[in-house]
Amino acid sequence: MNDNTIPDIATATSMLHGAIRQIEFARQYTLELLEATPQDVWFDVPEGLPTNVAWQVGHLTVSQYGLLMFRMRGRRPADLDLIPGKFRKSYSRQSVPKSDRKFQPSPDELYERLSQIHKLAMEEVAAIEPAILLDPVDMPYAAFPIKLGAIMFCPMHELIHAGQIGLLRRALGLSPVR
Repeated sequence: MNDNTIPDIATATSMLHGAIRQIEFARQYTLELLEATPQDVWFDVPEGLPTNVAWQVGHLTVSQYGLLMFRMRGRRPADLDLIPGKFRKSYSRQSVPKSDRKFQPSPDELYERLSQIHKLAMEEVAAIEPAILLDPVDMPYAAFPIKLGAIMFCPMHELIHAGQIGLLRRALGLSPVR
């Protein structure tokens, strides 16, 4: 298989299983960082940095929904309760992190939504019909411009943001987790 070749269904299914394991690894690392980060600093934006932990958590929630649910099966009416428009706009790629807690979900609410989306997304990905893995998608994706590529991008994206959470922790004066 060269760089331009889309995998066959059997190969894509095998790659899906590896991607699921990577998604779980990335999430465990993110949770390890979050559990070691006091919630009273989640909205702090350290000097010289453009983000905070709360935004990272909200962004991971929105992106995991987008990559593993919306891109795989489209938006469903119940999704508006899972990821309301205001939440999506607050934590999307072009949004700006805010330190004002008054108009944002609490750390507990952010953590709960992160967990809820992850649970539902992983259930859906585990039950995905192999043939749709080969359906085309637009960026972002990894390796292949197909739905499998969007799934493969998910753990890479999460680890990028886990790194940002790690950097935020250090800028907040907290010790490294690993």
